[in-house]
Amino acid sequence: MNHDHYDDAFIADWLGKVRTIAVVGASPNPARPSHGVARFLALHGYKVFAINPGQAGRDIAGLPTYARLADVPEPIDMVDVFRAPEYLAAVVKETLALSPVPKLIWSQLGVRDDTAAATAEAAGVAMIMNRCPAIDIPRLRLPAIGSVK
Repeated sequence: MNHDHYDDAFIADWLGKVRTIAVVGASPNPARPSHGVARFLALHGYKVFAINPGQAGRDIAGLPTYARLADVPEPIDMVDVFRAPEYLAAVVKETLALSPVPKLIWSQLGVRDDTAAATAEAAGVAMIMNRCPAIDIPRLRLPAIGSVK
């Protein structure tokens, strides 16, 4: 897949399919983008889990927080990555070890690793990089999850 550009329909389709999202690198600091995006996604109707090893068992943005993806007690549809690009391959590896495997890995603005994307895609997991769902949802005027039948 060409990760230099994504069609709006591709983005909208994925955001309409997923229901559960794990935000890797979620911060307890309300000033951090990862905190705000996790909160935005939850308010938009997604079931969101924060992933932060130093905050496991605590609350981030009103969300349950776990140390690792494998600790989330239910299947995850999308992994949203707020980590530096050099950590993306490790997040892909951790994602691919889950059962069931999430359908989509989304990396935030500035986070791109084409080799990690190729690994995910070879395993049947879609990859969207260097984008933010909290920007794309309002830009595409997508309704809140569950508000449209």
